[in-house]
Amino acid sequence: MADLLTSPLHDRHTALGATLGAFGGWSMPISYPAGTVAEHTSVREAVGVFDVSHLGKLAITGSGAADFVNRCFTADLSRIGPGQAQYTLCCSESGGVIDDIIVYLVGPDEVLAVPNAANAARVAELLRAAAPEGVRITDRHRELAVLAVQGPKSAEALAAVVPASEVEGLDYMAFADVAGLRVCRTGYTGERGYELLVPADDAPRVWDALLAAAEPLGGGPAGLGARDTLRTEMGYPLHGQDLSEDITPVQAGSGWAVGWSKPEFWGREALLAEKEAGPARRLRGLRATGRGVPRPGMAVLVDGERVGTTTSGTFSPTLRTGIALALIDTGSGVGLDDTVVIDVRGRPLECTVVKPPFVPSRVR
Repeated sequence: MADLLTSPLHDRHTALGATLGAFGGWSMPISYPAGTVAEHTSVREAVGVFDVSHLGKLAITGSGAADFVNRCFTADLSRIGPGQAQYTLCCSESGGVIDDIIVYLVGPDEVLAVPNAANAARVAELLRAAAPEGVRITDRHRELAVLAVQGPKSAEALAAVVPASEVEGLDYMAFADVAGLRVCRTGYTGERGYELLVPADDAPRVWDALLAAAEPLGGGPAGLGARDTLRTEMGYPLHGQDLSEDITPVQAGSGWAVGWSKPEFWGREALLAEKEAGPARRLRGLRATGRGVPRPGMAVLVDGERVGTTTSGTFSPTLRTGIALALIDTGSGVGLDDTVVIDVRGRPLECTVVKPPFVPSRVR
């Protein structure tokens, strides 16, 4: 842990008694004394405040920067305008996912990309290698903190740092630069919420104000443990598990984040070929009907024969049962509503195949 990078809020987390863990080379809070289930419930019912400053921040600037990004990543950036954000993928030429990324379109000559912490340096390297003359990639990883305010009462908590009139009209996946912050209607929980890009020096002030506002609303700080249970309930993929260089967007059900009609993006030919042929496996949701908690990397069986592998698995605090995402062989014939068995350390756990999300989305 001594060699890990720390958030500008590290002292705040230790003072709150957070349990810390390593995420992409950073020491980040997994949970606080209330525990992951309580934090998860606060986000579903009220509001939770997350520090996700380990996420990367890459400024891509210069003449034609947006067009350049559009030639690299999968989603069609031309379908949104300045002041909007987009979920996209950085793929290899073989179609595997190097990272999934949120990009903020500031204008034709400026884009901010937010990759995952573990992949930020590699994404920056790939962009720099491909960038035309005049386009610059600047690493702002340590300059900016990222805070997420998530839950049905998130707007009330946010009003402690940003005038409500400045952000109340923000559509989902839109952002505004207000009071020295970039406020975006995004998140990774399935609840209505906001993500704030904050100058690192100002992060403690903003964190303190958000927590002071959240606590009377029934909320408080939330760690990356709750972030994982929340995103799994929504079927949101985690890179390195549900998406990877060995798992393509077609297999993961992320084809919606691919601009199939675009003439150019990394991995285009391989992905078009896989889409036309049909993938050998697909990501499915599994909801346990018995007692047990699935984890990543467990065998999925039908009549004792392996037909897939879990990529994510957890106990759902909302549903009070085990849930998982799993790559299922398409040749197995397994479909929605079928029953499969997960081998949980030698114990069979019966599950129903479902289409995520496991709980309704309320992001809008």
